[in-house]
Amino acid sequence: MTRLTGDALRLTVFIGENDTWHRRPLSTEIVHRAHAAGLAGASVFHGIEGFGASSRIHTSRLLSLSEDLPVAIVVVDTEERIRAFLPELDELVTEGLVVLDECHVIQYTGRAPNQAEPDAKGKKSL
Repeated sequence: MTRLTGDALRLTVFIGENDTWHRRPLSTEIVHRAHAAGLAGASVFHGIEGFGASSRIHTSRLLSLSEDLPVAIVVVDTEERIRAFLPELDELVTEGLVVLDECHVIQYTGRAPNQAEPDAKGKKSL
């Protein structure tokens, strides 16, 4: 697992949910390639409404237009690793938008398995 704290680069890829790569959802392909590239993490977010280059609004509120809703794939890692991953996107994304943002990461991690947990009065029990 990659641990990341400090300055980073956020890569956001905006596509449609109907976009595919060899009959597989494009968002899935991007996440799997990011994982294979050893990037720190990736998440896919489904939108409920949006529009892109076609200027056609896609929304989940109207059944007739509930096709091809927006999807955002967010990947965060060091600038060097994100920039090294961009050629993968050049191969995969034929229509969409890619945004790069500088960010600062604060990663919270879970407690070590053998670390004592405080009880209701703040005392640590073993």
